[in-house]
Amino acid sequence: MAARKPVSLLKGKDNIAQTWPNEPVRFTQEHVDEFLLWCVKKNSSDVTMQTDRPAYNEIYGVLYPGTFRPLDAADMNVFLDRLYGPEALARLASGNDLDVSYEIRPDRYTRIRFRVNITAILSRGRDSSQITMRVLPSEPPQMADLNIEQDIINSWAPRQGVVIVTGPTGSGKTTLLASGIRMLLERRHGAGKVVCYESPIEYVYDAVKSPRSLISQTEIPRHLPTFSRGVRNALRRKPEIILVGEARDKETISSVIEAAQTGHTVYTTTHTNGVANTVARMVSTFDPEERSERAYALMESVRLIVTQTLVVKIGGGRLGVREWMRFSDDVREKLMEMDFREWGPEIQRMLPFYGQSMAQSATGFFEKGLIDRRTYINLSNSAGSGGDS
Repeated sequence: MAARKPVSLLKGKDNIAQTWPNEPVRFTQEHVDEFLLWCVKKNSSDVTMQTDRPAYNEIYGVLYPGTFRPLDAADMNVFLDRLYGPEALARLASGNDLDVSYEIRPDRYTRIRFRVNITAILSRGRDSSQITMRVLPSEPPQMADLNIEQDIINSWAPRQGVVIVTGPTGSGKTTLLASGIRMLLERRHGAGKVVCYESPIEYVYDAVKSPRSLISQTEIPRHLPTFSRGVRNALRRKPEIILVGEARDKETISSVIEAAQTGHTVYTTTHTNGVANTVARMVSTFDPEERSERAYALMESVRLIVTQTLVVKIGGGRLGVREWMRFSDDVREKLMEMDFREWGPEIQRMLPFYGQSMAQSATGFFEKGLIDRRTYINLSNSAGSGGDS
């Protein structure tokens, strides 16, 4: 029988994402930041720890082991305590998942931030947990860095109304939204007073120079209990711009509409696929007897909807593919003359004239050789029809 290779020779065999060379026999709190800093240097976009499995780095959409050995319950408890605190296990046992932000300061000038989700799972018949850590850049990217289409940039700053960024989980909604806020801050005349409500706070704007702007960030539920409470709080603070991290329930959506109707510009995100589906899904959160009134109030307020998804790019990396539509005065007027249950097909018909469909965007990237045929077909078939509200 051939002799087994020593652990030291097996470690680091994968040159793309080798396992941590300083991996300890047992993790302690002193190891956590050191390990995470190593993951960041390996260009990991997400770090995942799960009981009975190695830690994993996601690099350009592919998972690579970050530790040689599986993490046991003791290792996971160290991570949980470091990232959340000693009450983490009790919170998980009560049926809650945990969303927090985490920051490492390797020196006085550097901040490395993570968005953290902790979820209870079952592993080998025992209650366990999984920690997912999204690595956040030190400052929001510029829209040019994300190759945002000029049509979206031109429509990004309405005088008042709602701009909605949508897409599935992990599609880069928060990054797109943050880059748009940075663009507003960096305008020659600034952005005035900007108030943000996020869960958790992902991007910070400390490094963005904007002498004619004042931005504040409030974390939900750390500072205020809900997004709807956040919007009500914003209306007492006289801002020009309000950012609401997510509008997914009727209270928050109503608050967003109210803020827009009182003359503010509101930016928010929601988990939907496609422009038409976004309108239908937001209306469907309301009780049947109030849907009509809320639907028309939403249509009065909306100015731009952008749907984004991230796909693997030929040659490596990921690419943002977007569908968008401008809701100009004539578009809103025409839709408000119709029954709101007929909006879905009509919005789909309007898309090529007032924006661009996901299929159109996919066609352009495919013809440029940036995405493969399978991705192109999937994107082309993913356009939402809107449906009934």
